[in-house]
Amino acid sequence: MMENWQRAGFGLYVHWPFCAAKCPYCDFNSHVQQFVDQDRWRRALMAELNYWADRTEGRVLSSIFFGGGTPSMMPPETVAEIIECARKRWTPANDLEVTLEANPTSSDAARFQGYVDGGVNRISVGLQALRDDDLRRLGRLHTAKEGRRAFDIAQAACRRVSFDLIYARQDQDLSAWRKELTEALSFAGEHMSLYQLTIEPETAFGARHRAGKLQGLPDEDRSVDLWQITQELCEAAGRPRYETSNHAEPGAEAVHNMIYWQGGDWVGIGPGAHGRLGLADGRVATETLRTPGQWITAVEAVSVGLTSMEKLQDIDIKDEYAIMSLRTTAGMSLSRFHELGGEISQKRLQDIEREGFLERNDDTLRTTERGALLLNAILPELLVA
Repeated sequence: MMENWQRAGFGLYVHWPFCAAKCPYCDFNSHVQQFVDQDRWRRALMAELNYWADRTEGRVLSSIFFGGGTPSMMPPETVAEIIECARKRWTPANDLEVTLEANPTSSDAARFQGYVDGGVNRISVGLQALRDDDLRRLGRLHTAKEGRRAFDIAQAACRRVSFDLIYARQDQDLSAWRKELTEALSFAGEHMSLYQLTIEPETAFGARHRAGKLQGLPDEDRSVDLWQITQELCEAAGRPRYETSNHAEPGAEAVHNMIYWQGGDWVGIGPGAHGRLGLADGRVATETLRTPGQWITAVEAVSVGLTSMEKLQDIDIKDEYAIMSLRTTAGMSLSRFHELGGEISQKRLQDIEREGFLERNDDTLRTTERGALLLNAILPELLVA
């Protein structure tokens, strides 16, 4: 049987944990730090990369993704050195995708050109909103005009440019989102990520929500209406949904995203990075220390900042594949699911198909548009423990 990385790709995720400010909705591992010893951080990232390269020899590298935090605060020289090392330690795919997330507050032409010269071939700009009042409520440090300028600079430097927007924001009605998304589509590139605002408990927004101080959030019905407007406008613009929150022109789907959703392998380096790897004794889930100081001290001592490396049980592997793949419009391979030891209740599957939430086409099972909204409710009904 082919290994997961051979079926669905192998990637490298690099986490840069530093930001200029902590956004109140963000539950990613990000930290505000006045001084960063850039040489020390470069050496530590390189050490952890080499640690995992020693244990994953012979693989074809499909993707490198610099996430955060704010990776556009990394020196271009550091980014270039990581890319060069990764290309040497693994066999790079002919179409190796190298993505860097960028914040409009750390975006200028020379910096973007430095990233591209160093090997980045895809930039993702965190616009988040096109309205200044909403940007302020989201805790962003840039204006809508500055966001557009950063996106234009990125497009001038790099052929493949994506952006992020957050919707279902406070007091956002249907007509306002329709107008804003129409504007975004007028300048969009080949790919965009459109996320509904989620109130995570361990964030500033989470605390405000518990205290009853986060007013104007949409109810479930309005959230569904906003999602449907999103699908309608993106379909009409030739950028249909290929995953719950991601839209692209056909053929422009993010390679790194698909590694996650199709159950491939990836190495995660940097503070708080997660990984999934098939090793000699089975598939493992890795996680690194979240606190930057603890992580870098550990790496300097033993070349890796692991906080856990858990061997996944068969039930975890098959369920994770089903949960992730059914988020995509490509769907789940039934034969691969069975190879992983998965089993589906055929009677319940037929019932769910009749209800219009799932559809089968030869070896592929996927959600319908109605089913995509109810995936979390469908999965427990579908999967046999």
